[in-house]
Amino acid sequence: MRILLVHTGGTIGMCDTPNGFAPMAGVVEDAVQSLIASGECAADVMIHTLEPLIDSAQATPADWIRVAQCIHDASDASNGVVVTHGTDTLAYTAGALCLLLAGLDKPVIVTGAMLPLTVAGSDGLGNLRAALDAAGASKPGVWVQFAGRLLHGARVRKSHSSAFDAFAAETSEVAPLFAADHAGLNALSPQKVGVFSVTPGPCTDVLAFAVDHCDGLVLRCYGSGTAPDTLEMRAALGRARQRKIPVIAVSQCPEGGMKLGTYAAGQVMRDNNVVDGRDMTPEMAYVKMQVALSLHSTYQARCDFLVQNQVGEFGL
Repeated sequence: MRILLVHTGGTIGMCDTPNGFAPMAGVVEDAVQSLIASGECAADVMIHTLEPLIDSAQATPADWIRVAQCIHDASDASNGVVVTHGTDTLAYTAGALCLLLAGLDKPVIVTGAMLPLTVAGSDGLGNLRAALDAAGASKPGVWVQFAGRLLHGARVRKSHSSAFDAFAAETSEVAPLFAADHAGLNALSPQKVGVFSVTPGPCTDVLAFAVDHCDGLVLRCYGSGTAPDTLEMRAALGRARQRKIPVIAVSQCPEGGMKLGTYAAGQVMRDNNVVDGRDMTPEMAYVKMQVALSLHSTYQARCDFLVQNQVGEFGL
């Protein structure tokens, strides 16, 4: 069993510095060697360390491509993959890998830690051990191994800022992988994606500005899919439809999702071709919009991509 470990940085591999915790080379590598030496990991582990290592708060879509490219390049040399990653944007990267790694035929396990391996009481070694085990035993797809649980990579979200059990995910009958006849990488190019959260009396000037300057928008709505039906909101969303800027709506509630049409207060979105994101996470909606804009050149094709369940990202 050969496992590729892609170390991107993040808390799991940090050391304390005068300015606070920061990524440090050698931390994760030493932990893997200790697991092998103790017999807790029997696999042949190849480690690829991204240069430079990043705090995941600094991650960008370009980093999603870096990770996906590493996995794709080693596809013939490994039976499974582990990606160590910072927790702040782990859900974004997991979702991106689901959509970028077309025709994936092996498990890709994303993990991290809430406390660095260099700190007493860290959860890092346990998560790393479990991720290496999962890379050799799980079904093909992108999964998140954290705090003893294997979670769907397209459904995962960070639900707690400090607890060891920091991630949650709904289940899906669709595997977290992008179906394709042959293994490959889906395209991802620089896109301007805006996120606007509906509030009581929202500043729709911000939304109007985003419509004129973004390629796509994620609209975070109330509950099961409502928003203020005002002249300003209608004007902004109407402008998006006119400019052929795709808009996808997701709920601000972490559970339950949304269904446009349940309430009359959602009519403003239905009238302006806003895509119903159902129970997709905001993180996955942002990633999916980036990929939709990259893969497709027409407004209708982009909206069709957003509507379809590509990698099990929604379950309703």
